[in-house]
Amino acid sequence: MNFRSLEEFWSFYVNQHSKASTRRWHFVGTLIAFFFLINAILFKWWFVFFVPVFGYGFAWYSHFFVEGNSPETFRHPLWSLLCDFKMFGLMLTGQMDKEIKRLGKRPVLQLVLI
Repeated sequence: MNFRSLEEFWSFYVNQHSKASTRRWHFVGTLIAFFFLINAILFKWWFVFFVPVFGYGFAWYSHFFVEGNSPETFRHPLWSLLCDFKMFGLMLTGQMDKEIKRLGKRPVLQLVLI
């Protein structure tokens, strides 16, 4: 797919993250990646190697095993990263559900078996 703008890609990106647990896995991965980035800046430079491991690892896990699709990182790496940061910020401020509604997307409800 070819996208003409980041906003156009954002709509597609949100659709690819329809399950709440997919978004949560992304959030946790991004949070841990930020933790390692800060530690790399403040303490030991080699912590930077953990940034993509956790940032992408948690996100890719969620796509392959939760959402059932492939990560857009492979086709649109920069836009995917920017949208991940946008989704992280919206989740951090409690605005992601509002954004999903704004885009007219319906989150997929998940059945949790205990």
